[in-house]
Amino acid sequence: MSRSLRPLLVDRRFWAIQAVVLLLAGAHLLTDLHSSIETGAFPGGIPVALLIVPVGYAAVRFGLSGSAATAFFGTVLWLPDLVLPHDQGHAPSDVVNLVLVDAVAIFFGQRIEAERRSHARVERATLGRLRAEAGYRQLFEANRAPILVLDAGGSVRATNPAARALFGDGAIGATAGALVGEGDTIEMLHDRVVTLRDGRDYRVDLVELPDADGAAAQLVFGDVTEERSEARRAAWRRSLMVAAEEEQRRRLARELHDEPLQLLLHLARRLEALSASAGVPTAVAAGLEDARVRSLQAATRLRSVARDLRPPALDQFGLVPTLASFLADVEDDSGLVVELLVEGEARRLWPEAELGAFRIAQEAVRNAVRHAAARHVEVRLCFEADLLRLSVADDGVGFVVADEDDSRAHLGIVGMTERANLLGGQLDVQSAPGQGTAVRASFPVRPGLGPDHRAGARPSGGRPRFGG
Repeated sequence: MSRSLRPLLVDRRFWAIQAVVLLLAGAHLLTDLHSSIETGAFPGGIPVALLIVPVGYAAVRFGLSGSAATAFFGTVLWLPDLVLPHDQGHAPSDVVNLVLVDAVAIFFGQRIEAERRSHARVERATLGRLRAEAGYRQLFEANRAPILVLDAGGSVRATNPAARALFGDGAIGATAGALVGEGDTIEMLHDRVVTLRDGRDYRVDLVELPDADGAAAQLVFGDVTEERSEARRAAWRRSLMVAAEEEQRRRLARELHDEPLQLLLHLARRLEALSASAGVPTAVAAGLEDARVRSLQAATRLRSVARDLRPPALDQFGLVPTLASFLADVEDDSGLVVELLVEGEARRLWPEAELGAFRIAQEAVRNAVRHAAARHVEVRLCFEADLLRLSVADDGVGFVVADEDDSRAHLGIVGMTERANLLGGQLDVQSAPGQGTAVRASFPVRPGLGPDHRAGARPSGGRPRFGG
């Protein structure tokens, strides 16, 4: 009440209204005291209903607080008239009229107050929207990243200065796909990395906009040239390390096969010849035969190690025969039931992809043998038009999969992930205690068909579709 009345008390118009009320009350009292006046223009005296005029004006000008204060002031000023003798006053009718005036003051005051508040809310909302638009416009113009605003048809309807500097003034009206050289639609552009006419790499972000003023979405081009360059350098260094590792494996395999293995085989033949020599005691012959068997076992183990270091069948016959041979050896050595399933038409891939797929399958199967306590392992190869999908699943004890960046992450998983990434593919490990482990990897069948290069590799579900 105090906050509502304080503005009124300093407003001259409010006091002018109260003066009118005072004038009406005084005139009414005067006519009641001098009955001779009632025979003039107002036979029944000054009517109380005239208070509706100042009360209504106060409601229009000041709302509920103004109309209520005016009605209250008028009621107070009318009290002396109500105590006049019956032959001089009109107490019953005046009371009824005052009640009606007060009711009108409250009713109209509330309605006008509600309208004023609604109007104030609309003004505040409009002001907030204008401020937001001004802020967006300022950010839009000052943003160093090129931004294209698109209409529902996928055409450019606005550009910021950075976009105008990159695409030129002719970008308005063109399709976004035509500007970036990726076709006529933009679904495939979201979260893609594209190289634009300035020779730099940009990651495209598709942002939906409220359907206002014809704008449906905007494309924001974030410059990732340095990031991509560093990633390329890091990938190149990692590929050199992998190549050096494979070359070292190949050299070791060749050296093991050419020298130690041949020496063991020669030793076995010498021991066999000695044990068969005349005059050799039976006990000595038996010892020599046992040494020959052990040397052959060592040669077999050494041959297996050399084959694991660099299976020669991989270069000669390809991935499927080499993997089948490896799984057969694992089944013989460990007693596991190992199953190889091939879907699609098996064919030769580029050498790095075959080697990477074999190494990942080799590591996954060995982990199942060493750590999973599994009884069954299923290896699945799926040959698609552009992808090779590899899956290794076991029914072992499982484990809690750590994040790749977690220091607790298994080095074997990190190595498999690194190999898949170097080939432009992806690797996913799913496992839980008591639920086994599944290692799934995918590789492009040809170089340069990784996720960043294959059109439509990223799904566009949930994104708006734009016309050409």
